Parts: sequence; structure tokens; C-alpha cells
Amino acid sequence: MVREQRLPNTEYLALMHLSEAPGRHLRMSDLAEVCEMSLSGTTRVVHRLESQGFVQRVRCAEDARGWNAVLTDVGFRRLEEAWPANLAAVRRHFLEHLTGLDLQKLAAAFQKVAT
Repeated sequence: MVREQRLPNTEYLALMHLSEAPGRHLRMSDLAEVCEMSLSGTTRVVHRLESQGFVQRVRCAEDARGWNAVLTDVGFRRLEEAWPANLAAVRRHFLEHLTGLDLQKLAAAFQKVAT
């Protein structure tokens, strides 16, 4: 991703999770949790994305103490641009190594582990 799209995986994941969130925004602590990063690490990633116009930080309306990361339209377009390269990388580095396996059974097994 970095070489092909000049977008580190941490930034891609933040954009992806924001794109899937209701209203395309998440509280910073919630974004950190879904990205499996520390709050300080998430703050650094969001700051980089904000400097590129992909994300905005706005005060939480619920309590005005916290901050939300909000995906901008520019950020959503950047995610759409990077998505094909990300999918190709997942196929190349992961799925192609699973040839001969029943992927539906593997997915069902992973689902059982997750729940």
C-alpha cells in the first residue's frame, strides 16, 4: 500500500473504519479501539489525515469533552482510490497462499472463533 498508493496501512484502516461508521464519524477513542491502536497513535494518524484534508476533528456534540474524527468527501474519494490496491495486496499476500482450501469453511471457522 505504501509503495503503490503512498498510504500507510494505519491511515487506510482509519479511513476504512470511518467510512463504515454511521455519519462517517467516530469518537477518537472508538476509532483507536477499532483500529487496534493506542489513543496517542490514533491521534498522530488522524493528524496526518487531517493535514491532507481527508479527516476533520470536531468536538463531540454529546459531551463537548471528546473529539470525533469525521471522514471528509476528499477522504472518502482517497479511500475509494486506494481500495483496489488494498484488495490486490490482500489477495497477493494472504488469499493466494490458501489455494486448495475451502474458503467458505475457513470463513465459518473464523466466525466461530470471533464469536
